[in-house]
Amino acid sequence: MNNWWEIPDEHSEKNIGQIRAVAYYRHSAQDRQENSIPIQQDQVREWARNHGVEIIQEFADHGRSGLTSEGRPAFTDMMENWVKKRNDFQYILCLDVSRWGRFQDIDLSAQFSAECKKAGKQVIYTTIGKPREDDPLYPVYVQFERFRAAQYSKELSDKVWRGCVKISEQGYWAGGPPPYGLERLLLDEARHPLHPLAPGQRKSIQNQRVTLNPAASDEARVVVRIFDEFVNHGQSERQIAKSLNREGILSPGGMGWSRSSVRHILQNEKYVGTIVYNRTTQKLKTPRRENPEEKWVKTPDAFEGIIELETFLKAQAIYQRRREKYESETMLAGLRRVFEDNEFYRPSLLRSADLPTAASYGQKFGSLDFAFQQLFTPLRNEARKDVEAKLQTVLGEVLSYADFLVLDRKLTLSLQPVVPTPHGYAAYWPLRRDSRAVIDLTLGVLLAEPAQLRILGYIALPKWIQTDRSFRVFCSSQNIELLGHRNLDFLTTLIQ
Repeated sequence: MNNWWEIPDEHSEKNIGQIRAVAYYRHSAQDRQENSIPIQQDQVREWARNHGVEIIQEFADHGRSGLTSEGRPAFTDMMENWVKKRNDFQYILCLDVSRWGRFQDIDLSAQFSAECKKAGKQVIYTTIGKPREDDPLYPVYVQFERFRAAQYSKELSDKVWRGCVKISEQGYWAGGPPPYGLERLLLDEARHPLHPLAPGQRKSIQNQRVTLNPAASDEARVVVRIFDEFVNHGQSERQIAKSLNREGILSPGGMGWSRSSVRHILQNEKYVGTIVYNRTTQKLKTPRRENPEEKWVKTPDAFEGIIELETFLKAQAIYQRRREKYESETMLAGLRRVFEDNEFYRPSLLRSADLPTAASYGQKFGSLDFAFQQLFTPLRNEARKDVEAKLQTVLGEVLSYADFLVLDRKLTLSLQPVVPTPHGYAAYWPLRRDSRAVIDLTLGVLLAEPAQLRILGYIALPKWIQTDRSFRVFCSSQNIELLGHRNLDFLTTLIQ
């Protein structure tokens, strides 16, 4: 019992005539009902009046997806600054589970509800009502509604995607900003041109369609210039970008041109009037990923292009020759020609033979030296079999497992046969320790001239040599003194 002189606390729950709550509303960008949030407010407020609940604050996210909590500032504000920090209300009112969120992982929906419960607040979906304490089925029903909300988004996403595919197959633009140099053109119900659409402008009638058209700006002329300089004047993407930047011409992103931005123009089929859809996938807030070309939806001659088809095909032929140039077989064949013509090789000879650079060989094969080793794969495989046969006679048990050997079930051995690499009047053998954790010992097998199988000796690289870098073994190298062996007898000592 309070004393008569005590001043009542205005914020005390005992002096609050009603149960207090906050309310949350959400309107999705895909929801075409512009009055969605006012309608939610009317229903939630009516429920609150009928149940003696006072709403002290309302939060609303307009045009926000419910697939995640990210990008919903009102929801975040409510959770962080009200639910977790204030104690002057008991309920969070929301029209239904889908307005709370259409989380694809329904456990996330439950997680946010659990955070409210931990803070002493209860989430109430007004279409379901406040649960009775003795109702064991209420959690099951809510979980089912969460599943329905998530499933609705999946089904809607699939319907939208199929609709866009059908529109693209018919030769119309399925949505999104137009490519550089092109603009969107609105068509009426009879598919007659009406007017170009400004950035951000949308069609107002469901049966209208949108196609593409060369832009009236200088961008279309820049596209023509890029193709002309690449196809007819033999300039590289880097050279084209440099000249465009020198003249102050902005790229599609409003920045400077780069090699990749020029290449993107040159490989874009839309510039010959082809509608291309489904090159990438990003459904339900998942990360964007590239689709294989067989899944692309292409409709040729859908609109008037900027570039003639013959010019575009010439550009693609240049890229095809480049791709072939950098294929493994082509690179090795070119290196073989250089070696057979000169009896040695070096980066300058690659340039004169119009082959990829030594760095490109390094990216493909590990190094130019290891690319050279690939030219003698049959001989190296023969040497591998010969060494394995010798090990069978020296050791008790040799098991072949994957691409390495297991000696007497005690030691793992990776064989690395190498032919000599010409170096002036001398030669060297390139080696690299097998860095896999399972490998105890890398055994370099030094071969004589590639014309015949003759093993000169062995270089043993144990696991404790902590380096992934390759090194060259010369005849006078200290590595031969430290790690070299004339035969395989030393392995018997290692496994004893």
